Amino acid sequence: MKVNQIQYKTIWYHEGEVHMINQLLLPFRFEIFTAKTLEETCLAIKTMIVRGAGAIGAAAGFAMAQAARKAPESGYLDYITDASIMIKNCRPTAYNLFYAVEKVFAAALEGKEQAEEEAKRLAEKNIEDGYQIGLHGLSLIKPGMRILTHCNAGWLAFVDWGSALAPVYHASRKGMNPFVWVGETRPRSQGARLTAWELYNEEIQHTIVADNAVASLMSSGKIDLVITGADCIALNGDTANKTGTLDRAILARHFKIPFFIAAPASTFDPHCETGAGIKIEMRHQDEVKYQEGPDEEGEIRKINVSNPASMALNPAFDVTPSILINGIITEKGILNPRRSDISRFLETD
Repeated sequence: MKVNQIQYKTIWYHEGEVHMINQLLLPFRFEIFTAKTLEETCLAIKTMIVRGAGAIGAAAGFAMAQAARKAPESGYLDYITDASIMIKNCRPTAYNLFYAVEKVFAAALEGKEQAEEEAKRLAEKNIEDGYQIGLHGLSLIKPGMRILTHCNAGWLAFVDWGSALAPVYHASRKGMNPFVWVGETRPRSQGARLTAWELYNEEIQHTIVADNAVASLMSSGKIDLVITGADCIALNGDTANKTGTLDRAILARHFKIPFFIAAPASTFDPHCETGAGIKIEMRHQDEVKYQEGPDEEGEIRKINVSNPASMALNPAFDVTPSILINGIITEKGILNPRRSDISRFLETD
């Protein structure tokens, strides 16, 4: 995708360093963050300098490659094993992270170069997966359709293209003039800050909408389709995504609006039977209590927007049961969210 007429990936690897767009600064400032060590890459994942299921997966794979690159010949296996545990502890819900760590760890057993090549391969596959998700999801979109998103599942959430926004990008390039309702996605406002920034750069019509205004829009017939991304999908189709996704699914079912998930095979956890087995990440209460923005000098600052003495609860994700999902848009087609269909899909991955 282009930023200021320059082609960028969200994240890339070069000679042992991981380069990524610093998502904490968007949309107010565009900067590249460089993680020179495994520890710095892990910190970037934890603090959400890099975020989004696909981009987290790529970062985790690159972190594993950094570990293999640095590992001493004596004690090599112990070093990369400890590193894999460290990386897996960065974000407990996003299955793409675990998928990438396991793939690159297996390659690292063959050698350092093999680990780096596997991490790069996974990142390139992430781009192709997003592109193919976009093509399959395009079949759901009609000219002028009004689409609701939640959180950010665009190219910033992948190495490129994204998942939920990929069909929108394909539709726009075909002249179908899609319109996107951008759910703000409190508490971190990834919709208002990241999705809106992407759509603006792509010159796609969009409007930011407060999270608690969605029901009213649906009741007045102003939303035709809902597409969100996913961070983990169980074998029965239950899906974990940014908190608030469950609200969207319940509302969409009530108002008879199609609700779709978009995600590649690397988001499906083959060891998780149902959504009850998905670990929900609990993040710091300050993400709820504080908001960020630039001051008059352009410096990004945090301000408290809640009662200072009160506590806040901050679950990063919720789980949408498969019964509320019309379909899952993958790189190989649109799945019916049933165990049998998902099992066959994963067998061919």
